[in-house]
Amino acid sequence: MTQVIEGMELVYEKPQTMTDAYLHYCPGCGHSVAHRLLMEVVQEMGIQDRTVGVAPVGCSVFAYNYMNIDMQEAAHGRACAVATGVKRVMPDKFIFTYQGDGDLAAIGTAETVHTINRGENILIVFINNGVYGMTGGQMAPTTLIGMKTTTSPYGREQATMGYPLKITEMISVLPGAFYVTRQAVHTAAAVRKTKKAFEKAFEYQKLNRGTCFIEIVSNCPSGWKMTPVESNEWMEKNMFPLYPLGDIKVPTQLN
Repeated sequence: MTQVIEGMELVYEKPQTMTDAYLHYCPGCGHSVAHRLLMEVVQEMGIQDRTVGVAPVGCSVFAYNYMNIDMQEAAHGRACAVATGVKRVMPDKFIFTYQGDGDLAAIGTAETVHTINRGENILIVFINNGVYGMTGGQMAPTTLIGMKTTTSPYGREQATMGYPLKITEMISVLPGAFYVTRQAVHTAAAVRKTKKAFEKAFEYQKLNRGTCFIEIVSNCPSGWKMTPVESNEWMEKNMFPLYPLGDIKVPTQLN
């Protein structure tokens, strides 16, 4: 129950679509903000009892502790496949996956690509922080050239480790991709844009026209060995040039 202090204006209230569990994420991590925005939209749209989230292995695996909706765990990389099954059995539900870059863009690449190629009517939320944040900060498919991780201590080298995978641009060309955007949650302005993207994605799901895909470029202070402020500055300087924010594919017709 919210306590309102006389003479004070209430500017924020935790949505009922989030549980009372304390978030375990490291200070400054973007997962907490992404969780809150997603659940704010679910509450404001009045779809709490009609929403099902799918969370696989990774930092996202604990989402079911915090999101007060029906949640389904999935094996590593298989969230899109599980979400496909849930949506086909319950087509009137709002279905989303919540995945990290190691899960979605590595072991789950095939499931991601084929789900979108079929145009499955779900929302895929993709958190890109350039490392395997939960398992020790190893190099991920999205790790930048020259970026140091626990498995690339001298920096990612293209000749032996390949290029960073721009999965969002890749899937945007698929006919089944209906709405594709890349956002962030490190500033108030970015938060507002990301929330708007969530709102659009759930509204588009009512149309049954294809897959919505939202990438959120985020920081990983612990994995990057930086303070939260330093990690946000590093992200702006290094991540955004390769992963620029903004809409990549938007619907041209909505009827």
